[in-house]
Amino acid sequence: MGLNAYLSFNGQCDAAFKLYEKCLGGKITFQTTYGEAPGHEQMPPEWRNRVMHVTLKVGDDTLQGADAPPNQYSKPQGFCVALHLKDAAEADRIFKTLGENGTVQMPLQETSWAKRFGMLIDPFGTPWILNCENAA
Repeated sequence: MGLNAYLSFNGQCDAAFKLYEKCLGGKITFQTTYGEAPGHEQMPPEWRNRVMHVTLKVGDDTLQGADAPPNQYSKPQGFCVALHLKDAAEADRIFKTLGENGTVQMPLQETSWAKRFGMLIDPFGTPWILNCENAA
């Protein structure tokens, strides 16, 4: 069994996953659009280039997503994507990149339990938590 996050977007999935791939050092291993799917003739023309499914591999982990079908998008709420890092400089870089044009909810900072901890919503509406734990 595997478990991973699957993110929903309102037309920005391609741009979001390109950012995540670059920022997180991952690799998009699969991506398809609504226009490439069977029955695409029934989709509105403006939807044919939107992402029906994308898979990003980051190390042994997977992040997936898609643009929600027409009139089915809901703003993300009640969850976040958590990144667990060992290197404070890497946490700083990722937080800065994901937070650019986004909303910082808690600045990345040293805490009693972590070298760095912070919370943000990226420019595509995805909430993130970054945690860089203290050495044991």
